[in-house]
Amino acid sequence: MGAPQRRWRAFSRRFHAAGHRVSVLTPPPHYPRGLLDPDTAPAHLPGNSHDGEWGERVHRVRFRPHEAGLKSRSIDQAIASADSVATGIRVFGPRANRPDVIIGTAPGLPTIPAALTLGAALRRPVVVEMRDAWPDLIGPSGMLGPDDKRSPAFRRTVEFAHEAITRWQRNTAAVVTTTQGFAEVLRDRGVKRVHVVRNGSTLENLPVLPPPTPHPGLKVLYLGTMGRSQGLETTIRAAAMVKERGGDITLRVGGSGADEPALRVLARELHAPVEFLGRVPHEKVADQYAWCDTAVVSLRGWQPFEWTIPSKLYEIMGLRRHVSGSVAGEAAEIIKEAEAGFAVTPEAPELLAQGWFSLLADRSQLDVGDTGRRWVQDNAHHDRLASNYLGMLAEIVAR
Repeated sequence: MGAPQRRWRAFSRRFHAAGHRVSVLTPPPHYPRGLLDPDTAPAHLPGNSHDGEWGERVHRVRFRPHEAGLKSRSIDQAIASADSVATGIRVFGPRANRPDVIIGTAPGLPTIPAALTLGAALRRPVVVEMRDAWPDLIGPSGMLGPDDKRSPAFRRTVEFAHEAITRWQRNTAAVVTTTQGFAEVLRDRGVKRVHVVRNGSTLENLPVLPPPTPHPGLKVLYLGTMGRSQGLETTIRAAAMVKERGGDITLRVGGSGADEPALRVLARELHAPVEFLGRVPHEKVADQYAWCDTAVVSLRGWQPFEWTIPSKLYEIMGLRRHVSGSVAGEAAEIIKEAEAGFAVTPEAPELLAQGWFSLLADRSQLDVGDTGRRWVQDNAHHDRLASNYLGMLAEIVAR
């Protein structure tokens, strides 16, 4: 249950409830380890189809077990995308079965050409959903090799990939982004039909947590992916600084990802007050947020992340928990606008530590009230988002 799964679980439920037929092309569960979930039902294996929880029809496609590295994961995504095209043509080839519109949600990036290929084969409009700021993340992410922009070969490869993805985006019936900032970037590049449908939350599923109870020290929580993009070494270094300077702080880190081994080593080297929880079951997430005083939202200081909003921000705000943001751009603006916590410059452990010292000195700041939850209700509730999405799809089909 990651961000894309929660997003499309919510939308599929609401699309079906509105009277639409929803079909899904996806591999079996194999996240995050890259191996088939041992509890996978036979109906969920590649080549099979089954009904989903909310009435959607799910067609399972092939995949390749992968390791943590980007190359291995990309091969898996390419295989799943190629089989999605083959499966889509087989299942939806008969004219009576064809969908009105095809949506490809990325990352992974192979989803984009797969959706366009299937759309061309079935003669149906294609919407591409960019949940991250691609192609702008290609360079800083290092996905095409070492981040050495002085290398002419590296620079040409990045430019080629950038041009290819932008060309794909221009060839769609519409591009959906999750932030206003990235939508403006794409419009400036000549992508004519760009719509914003944020990540969101369903407040009815989130408890309203009371303010943190008085106690010595500060309890800090991070739940989510531990990858290169999150830059969690900043959070660990900041916690170590607070402890070294006499502050009483405990940092819990839950989740998994490629950077987890290195983060554990860093925490030991710094004698940081960090507890690693491993993967936290979805039904236990609210318990962890109830434990903490403030929750971390973190991204690296890469320019494309100024147009990115981690979906967990909405969840934290909906729960009425204080946000410790190590983010810039649109995410930082939301934290400030909603008065949901503080935001400091990314990859600046000294500034993050100062924010936590301020909370230790004045715990009244931890009671953020209802402003963040109201912001989510007004701007990022799944009911509103699904309605906007369906309106956009209806216009595309009519056009």
